[in-house]
Amino acid sequence: MIKGLIFDLDGVITDTAEYHYLAWKSLAEKLDIAIDREFNEQLKGISRMESLDLILKHGNKENDYTEEEKLELATQKNDEYKEYIKQITPKDLLPGIDQLLKDAKAKGLGMALASASKNGPEIMKRLEIEDLFDGIVDPASLHAGKPDPEIFVKGAEILGLDTSECVGLEDAEAGVEAINAANMFSVGVGSEAAMHKADYIVKDTKELTLEKILEEAGK
Repeated sequence: MIKGLIFDLDGVITDTAEYHYLAWKSLAEKLDIAIDREFNEQLKGISRMESLDLILKHGNKENDYTEEEKLELATQKNDEYKEYIKQITPKDLLPGIDQLLKDAKAKGLGMALASASKNGPEIMKRLEIEDLFDGIVDPASLHAGKPDPEIFVKGAEILGLDTSECVGLEDAEAGVEAINAANMFSVGVGSEAAMHKADYIVKDTKELTLEKILEEAGK
């Protein structure tokens, strides 16, 4: 029986991908590295440092910076990103999500956030949904990023549930793999090609309803 929902943030609850892209593009330009939206798809769902490493490799500059310098570059990107997310309001909840969260809360389901974003708490506060959630997995506590299942396992631990009692919702292929590896029912938001490993696929969030998710997970 499903007793909890564990959500990714970007592309599921809200979409700050554009802000990430603008901040990474700005940093890359300062390093004389050109990135475009197509390249940016590779950065979805992975950590800040992993994203920076991919950008540096893309510009053949992976050996040009010390770890300390890379931390400073990642901080620069995050500072710019944090300026962008100050614009976020509850209107930035993706279609269908407000109702899904309220329905899940009304049904007494536990809810946790499992996002690689260290800015998750700030974004949830601006979306005015933090009171609906029972907890947030701290990305700094993780030993491995998605597709490792650790973040979703910790999400289940926050809810006091077995992973088999939880549904994970994701929009990134690595995220779906993480949910599956955690022995959870996986919901993928996106194209069938990208989400083909998910147990249940919707093209976009407005198709997400609690009734349908529980029906599919119960099959």
